Amino acid sequence: MTSDNNWSIQLDWLNIINILGIDRIEQIPKSKKSRALKKVTKEYGSELLNTMKPGELDQIVANELRSVMKRELNEISKRNEKIQKEIQSKMLPLKKGKIIGINMSDLRDLDPKADIEDIIKYFSKKLNDNDDDDDSDDEDGPDEDKNGIYI
Repeated sequence: MTSDNNWSIQLDWLNIINILGIDRIEQIPKSKKSRALKKVTKEYGSELLNTMKPGELDQIVANELRSVMKRELNEISKRNEKIQKEIQSKMLPLKKGKIIGINMSDLRDLDPKADIEDIIKYFSKKLNDNDDDDDSDDEDGPDEDKNGIYI
């Protein structure tokens, strides 16, 4: 690090990552990071940057990184949107608004490193098991509990 970039010690990279809307620091290539720091130093000057507050520096660097990383940030946002749409399409039964009773002891069997497909299958199976119970309640007729609230 040169004496021109002494101000970069004050940067809070976790804050910059949050501003950019990415998950990990590894998503910012080192070449783009150094290019952004050089451009900010050239634009504002080291003396002015040394007198700024850390929050202001974070915002300036995040804005510069956003302009330098347009393509990467667009790819990340498209990938996140694709994942959201995929999850929503696979969770179609839950759009009807049902309550799934989940026993915490059942979750012990669920692998925390499981694929999203396995987790969706687990909850779909749980939902279908609850559907069978709901059908038997509908057949009870007038003997049902009228004081309870069911969602």
